[in-house]
Amino acid sequence: MRITPHQAQQGFLTIAQNTEVDYLKLAYVQAMSIKLTIPDSLYAVIVDAHTEQQVTEEHKKVFDYIITLPHDYARDQTWKLSNEWQVFYLTPFKETIKLESDLIFTRSIKHWWTTFRLKNVVLSHGCRDYAQNISTSRHYRQLFDDNELPDVYNGLMYFRYSQEANDFFNLARLIFANWEHVRDNVLVNCRDEDPTTDVVYALAAKILGVENCTLPGIDFINFVHMKSKINGFSRQLPWQETVLSEIDLPMIRINNINQYHPVHYHEKSWVTDNLVEEYENGLARRI
Repeated sequence: MRITPHQAQQGFLTIAQNTEVDYLKLAYVQAMSIKLTIPDSLYAVIVDAHTEQQVTEEHKKVFDYIITLPHDYARDQTWKLSNEWQVFYLTPFKETIKLESDLIFTRSIKHWWTTFRLKNVVLSHGCRDYAQNISTSRHYRQLFDDNELPDVYNGLMYFRYSQEANDFFNLARLIFANWEHVRDNVLVNCRDEDPTTDVVYALAAKILGVENCTLPGIDFINFVHMKSKINGFSRQLPWQETVLSEIDLPMIRINNINQYHPVHYHEKSWVTDNLVEEYENGLARRI
């Protein structure tokens, strides 16, 4: 079925291109977490032709839109970020909350839509640790500091069908396409062989005006990031082996602390088959 972009009013969107990681499974859990917390939400997933073959009937019960990439610009990449700019041109929604697939919801953020509408593009700014504090760690952000880039995260962002959003994603497309030149001639101290979406979007925001792409004064539009240094973990173990996590759907508790912001769990192994089944059962009870 052909899906016409920008026809439905609003919804959530992610890209799931399976590699050695089953991103489709992560998107499935994400969609269920959204349906549990905001039952009337629409959810769309963008897949490549290979991943499309792995979509099951169970997936189709949760995914409202399944969109196949017309062009795969990350065919030779293991971490397929060079397709990210296409979300603006493929989304079925007039207003889109774009997510990385390894992010999960614990309560409704329906009220965020009103705040997002202050701008045509909103990149989440900063992140939180599992204790719910705004992170001050710069361990993963040296490149941002060296280049005076805004502290934005692609894990959660908003855009509206508009000229401003078109300009933003078109600029991102150009940065992705000309990454070697940007890396070697525009950025300083950048050694990234391939572009990452956080850096590309931060650079696009800086060029177009950070004030046009962020709402840093509104400190609730961000998420919990479970990377070790953000949370002060000293051991290089998966975080789920360092702290205790509990599921009381839709809530997640980490070391007995309720996670009221979306959780970017980062460690893909956290999503086990048992967790998938728990979400399936929870959604079945809600329905």
